[in-house]
Amino acid sequence: MEFGLPEDNNKISLTRFESMLKTNSVLFFDSNEFENIIHHYLESGKIALAKKAVKLGLEQHPSSINLKLFQTELYVMENKFDEADMLLNELHILEPSNEEIYIQKANVLSKQDMHEKAVNTLLIALDLAQEDEGIGDLYALIGMEYLFLDQFDNARTYFKKCLDIDKEDYSALYNIIYCYDFLDENEDAITFLNAYIDKNPYCEVAWHQLGRQYYTVKDFDKALTAFDFAIISDDSFVGAYLEKGKVLEKKKRFHEAIDNYKITLALDEPTSFALLRIGYCYEKLGEDDLAVQYFYKTVHEDPLLDKGWIAITKFYNKKHNYQKALFYINKAINIDAENVIYWKLYAQINLRLNFLEEAERGFKKTLDLGNYELQTWLSRSDVLIALGEYEASIHNLIQAVEFYPETAEIEFRLAGLHFTLHETNKGQYHLKNALILNHEYEFIIEELFPNVLKKPSVQQMISQARK
Repeated sequence: MEFGLPEDNNKISLTRFESMLKTNSVLFFDSNEFENIIHHYLESGKIALAKKAVKLGLEQHPSSINLKLFQTELYVMENKFDEADMLLNELHILEPSNEEIYIQKANVLSKQDMHEKAVNTLLIALDLAQEDEGIGDLYALIGMEYLFLDQFDNARTYFKKCLDIDKEDYSALYNIIYCYDFLDENEDAITFLNAYIDKNPYCEVAWHQLGRQYYTVKDFDKALTAFDFAIISDDSFVGAYLEKGKVLEKKKRFHEAIDNYKITLALDEPTSFALLRIGYCYEKLGEDDLAVQYFYKTVHEDPLLDKGWIAITKFYNKKHNYQKALFYINKAINIDAENVIYWKLYAQINLRLNFLEEAERGFKKTLDLGNYELQTWLSRSDVLIALGEYEASIHNLIQAVEFYPETAEIEFRLAGLHFTLHETNKGQYHLKNALILNHEYEFIIEELFPNVLKKPSVQQMISQARK
C-alpha cells in the first residue's frame, strides 16, 4: 500500500483525528486520510490508536479494501489468524488480482511458521505486481521467507534482485552478506562486494563489509585498506573505525588501534567495546595504569558486560593482587549471579588465597550452572580432600565419571579416597583401573594421599604397573 499525502496534510489529519477522539465528536475523513493515519500509528507502535482509526475508518468507508487490509494486519498482530484468513478470503472474492491481499495472506502463513506456503503466496503476488517501486519490497519479503527456511541460496537471489532495483538498499546488502557468511563462502562474498564496489565506489557500507570479509580470511592488509576506504567514504562511520582498530591490534600496532578506538569515543556515545579494547591495547603496551583505568570505564559504561569485569579480575590476578581480584569478581557476581565464568574465577582466586570453603562453593556453583569441564570436577574434588570432606569428594567424582568415564585422573583420586576411608577393596579396584588407563598419573597419589602411598600393597601395585 502506498502512502502519499503531503506531510503537512498528514499532520493536519492526525491533529483532527486526535482532537476528535478527545472531544468525542465525529468528523469525516476520506479513506486516504484514514490509511495515512493508520500507517502512522502502526509505524509508531501505537497499536491501540491504529485499531481505533481502523474501526472509525471502516464505519465511514465500509467498502474500502485498503482499510480492511489494515484490519487483517491488526488481526495478525493479535495472533487472530482465523479472523485474518476469513477477511482475506472475502477480499479475494472482491479483488482477486490485488497483490496486497496475497502479501497479507503470506504474512498470516509466515506468522504460523508455514514459510513454504508463504513463499508460494508471495510468488503469486509477484506475478500480479506491476513493475513499480513496490516490487523491491516483495523481493525482500520472499528473501526473508527463504531465510526462515534456511534456503540461503534462494534468499540471496531475491535480495540481489532488491539491489538491482535500488543499489542503496543496504538492508538487502547486509542480508546478502549474511547468507555468504552462514554458508562460509567468504571468498565468494569478497568477489560479490568487489563487483558491487566497482559500480558504487563510495559506498561505505560495502567497503566496511568487504573489510570484515578480509578480516575473516585473515588478509589483514586488505582488510585495513577496505576500512580506510569506508572511512574516506564517510569519516564519521563509527563501525569502520572499530573494525580498523581490531585489524591494527592483530598487526600489533597498538598505538594506532587506540587512536582509532578513541575516534569512536569522540564521534558517538562511548561504547563498552571500544573502552575495553583500549584497555587491552594499553595492557599489551605495558601501560598498566591506563589499562586498568579503561577497564574501570568499561564496567562503568556497561555493568552487565561480563568481559569488562573479567578483564579487571584477570588484570589483578596476573599482578598477584588476589584481594583486589576477589573484590571485583564479587562485584560482578552481585550484578549477575548466573554467570559461570564469574564463578569459575571466584573459585580460582579463593583457591589462590587458600580460602578453601569459598573456593569449593565457587566450583560447585560453576558445576551447577552447567560448566562440566574435567578440571572443574577435579579442582572441586581436591578442595574437598583438603577440607577433609572425603565422602563429598567421592560423590563429586562419581558424578564426574558420568561425563568422563575411564579417566585416570578420576580413578587415582577415587583410589586414594577409598584407601583413606579404609575401604581397601574399593581402593584396590580404582587403583587397578587407574594404572591400566594411564600409570603416568600415579603422582596424584603421592601429592594428595602421601599416607596411602606408604601402604605396601599400594606400592606393590604401582611398581608392578611400571614393569
